Order: sequence, then C-alpha cells, then structure tokens
Amino acid sequence: MYRELRIAVVIPAFNERGKIAATVATVPELVDHILVIDDASHDDTSRQAELAALGRSDPARVEVIRHTANRGVGGAITTGYRRAIEIGADIAAVMAGDGQMDPGDLPALLDPIADGRADYAKGNRFLHPAIWTTMPASRIVGNLVLSAATRVTSGYRHVFDSQCGYTAIHRRALAAIELGELFPRYGYPNDLLSRLHVADMRVVDVPVRPIYGPTWRSGIHLGTVLHPMPWVLLRSWTTRIAVQARRRARSLGDDAGWTRRRERVVPGA
Repeated sequence: MYRELRIAVVIPAFNERGKIAATVATVPELVDHILVIDDASHDDTSRQAELAALGRSDPARVEVIRHTANRGVGGAITTGYRRAIEIGADIAAVMAGDGQMDPGDLPALLDPIADGRADYAKGNRFLHPAIWTTMPASRIVGNLVLSAATRVTSGYRHVFDSQCGYTAIHRRALAAIELGELFPRYGYPNDLLSRLHVADMRVVDVPVRPIYGPTWRSGIHLGTVLHPMPWVLLRSWTTRIAVQARRRARSLGDDAGWTRRRERVVPGA
C-alpha cells in the first residue's frame, strides 16, 4: 500500500515481448496489484509478462489478462480499470508496456490524490527539463498541437501534454464516468479528460521524465492527426458542451420552480 491506499498499476501491452518483462520487473514494491492487459498481441507478450512475474518477490501480485481481439490501447486500459475496481484498488495508475515511463515518478503521481488535492493526476513531460533534448522533434510538434486543442475541448485549460499516458486516477473518478463509452483507441486520454471535466473531477499535471530509446515507436503521425483525432476531439467537446447546457437548463428550471412555490406561499413577495 501507499499512504494507506491500495494501488493497482495497469500496463496495456501490444506486441511488447522484448520490453514487457523489464516493465513488470521494475514496477515499485509499493504497488499492490500489477495488471498486464495483453491486447491480443501476435507475439508472446503474455508469456513474457508471466515469466517476469515469477522473477519478482511478489509474483502473486501480477495478473495477466489477454484480450481475444484487439480493442486498442484505450480498450486495454478500460479493462485494467474495471479489474482494478473489482479487486478493491483505491488508485489505478497506468504505465506503458514499452518501458517508456520512469517507475521513480509513480509516487509523484499518487501524492496529489493521496493528499486529497486531485482525483486524476497526469504526467506532463513538458514540465521536465529533459524534454527538449530527449523527445523527438516530430513528437514535440504533435504534442503541442494536440495539447492546445485538448485544452479547449476538455475544459481543463491548465493541463498540457495531453498524450502522456502516465496517469493515476482515484476509484471515485472511475465511478463518475461511463467507462464503456470512452474512445477505445488512440485519443483515449483526450476523451477521458473531457468526461472527467463533465463529472467535476479535479485534474493536476505532474512533471515526469521523458524516456525514448532507439526502438521507440510514435503514436502520432499524419494519419493520426487527420483521423481519428479531430473526430475524437470534436465528439469530446460537443458531449461536454451538451451536458453542461442540460445542467444549466435544469438549474434554471429548478430556480424558476422554487420562485413560483415561494410566491404561492408568500403572495406578493
């Protein structure tokens, strides 16, 4: 446990046989449950994760769940979130299966939630001084564009690095949104932010170290920018605006009803 909170780490993985073992092995001991979600890999990602679990001092804490069909990274994370809720985790963090996240940054993501200051903490690599020398230029440009757009569509004007998947979320935030309605593929974090805003959840950015290696694969490319990201952002924005408009209408209706009732009780007031 961490600060009297039960912690689960969700690790979505697709064709990560060469990296998943190291990722599983380096998850900090403070974590109660390690949930590897193999999103129908074509290789032996699941087997490598299971072998890595045997090498830990706490192999029983590792659970490997394999999808029979590929659902996308968002779908894999959703499976992990649901399992985290089932096993009683208070906080579910997400760490990628390719080792692109520093395990040493995990406590910094958990602390705002443990302190009661946030319901969702997300990594922001742009707050780390190594960003400009470590992150590839194409990735920087893509992130700047998508982060600026997500600030508008999500309603969280203070957050940045929207595509960073290193996150931690409290179970109350997971209970406040419809997990089954989240966009299942690339664009999942952008959609999630918008839904958290609708649910009035508190979100904070936390500096995390950017990690890139020679075999790193970017999720941002021209096809992603053209499709499906614009659709995901538009859907998130329209959904948020529609929900907020309905809330305002209900509030105005409630106020009008209260005024009419008051006038009947106190004529001429």
